[in-house]
Amino acid sequence: MPEPASLAPYAANDARSRGRQHREPSPSYRSQFQRDRDRIIHSAAFRRLEYKTQVFVNHEGDLFRTRLTHSLEVAQIARSIARSLQLNEDLTEAIALAHDLGHTPFGHAGQDALNRCMSPYGGFEHNQQSLRVVDELEEKYADFDGLNLTYETREGILKHCPREQAQHLGEVAARFVHGGQPTLEAQLNNLADEIAYNNHDIDDGLRANLITIDQLRELTLFNEAYEEVTRSYTELDTRRLIHEVVRRMINRLVTDLVQTSRTRITEAAPADVEEVRALRQALIAFSEPVRTANLELKRFLRSHMYRHYHVRRMTTKAQRVVVALFDAFMQDPLLLPPDVQHKTQTLDADSERHRARAIADYIAGMTDRYAFTEHARVFDPLHPA
Repeated sequence: MPEPASLAPYAANDARSRGRQHREPSPSYRSQFQRDRDRIIHSAAFRRLEYKTQVFVNHEGDLFRTRLTHSLEVAQIARSIARSLQLNEDLTEAIALAHDLGHTPFGHAGQDALNRCMSPYGGFEHNQQSLRVVDELEEKYADFDGLNLTYETREGILKHCPREQAQHLGEVAARFVHGGQPTLEAQLNNLADEIAYNNHDIDDGLRANLITIDQLRELTLFNEAYEEVTRSYTELDTRRLIHEVVRRMINRLVTDLVQTSRTRITEAAPADVEEVRALRQALIAFSEPVRTANLELKRFLRSHMYRHYHVRRMTTKAQRVVVALFDAFMQDPLLLPPDVQHKTQTLDADSERHRARAIADYIAGMTDRYAFTEHARVFDPLHPA
């Protein structure tokens, strides 16, 4: 299926795709990147995102964002940017929907705990785990493990990777060894992700009473939007006020990103996607004043929300669950379900590392509530096994 004629010459498209790891016939009525997006949406890992949370643990409230709602919000923002810059919307959406597939239960707290557990065995990082999910762990197709996505989607999923680990991942991680950039569709997803989680965490943080409007008014981005809203609407209830402020913050960031990126693309004048990859600096970026204001917002959330004592109490409990499960399964793999037990078994010389990685895959795939249930099954004498 041909790509839209409106694509810029430096956008990714089917004709210049580096292909899939396993050869397949081309789809008849959709593009290769549409096929990627559709496979991601139909994957088990994508469905589980509904019960994996961003900041709050799943049982703390039904209205807080989950990894699934976050991924959809990133996709919406990213597609808007892609369309404005004449980039490939289907590839952009596929990357956005897949970028969090490797996240553990309990958000970053779960990742940090699992990384500590895995430190003797190569560590754990959710970004690389997302690639592992689509390359190996999804079990749907008769001819291959994983989803057999295109190189471009896999390249976009792998946002960052230490040089030492990149050397073991092959061509998809070559830029982390030799330098260079991914496609513009991948670059814009990195910043669409930031725009989504920073601004929507404000909404969740205010809803949970972890932060206040007065605190946020110390921030440039928030205060500019707040003053604009209150000048126009003098009697808004708090819920509508917050929404109007947050939507203006998102619009300010997206507008600046499009305008700045368009200027940088024009100055660099890449002829095609390979020239984009050869560049040393990303072309998708904020202007310096907006980058600084966005960084101010990120630092505020880290200090006042993510380290709030209420969040810390819950994440500490969550980390203990992850560590306890990992240690128990490492000591006795027979505690694992039979299908996971099978994956821990190997005749390799480094069997302990193999077992640890299989256990990490199992725990990372859990939802918040499944992790709590599995912990009860293993440790609570009164809970059915």
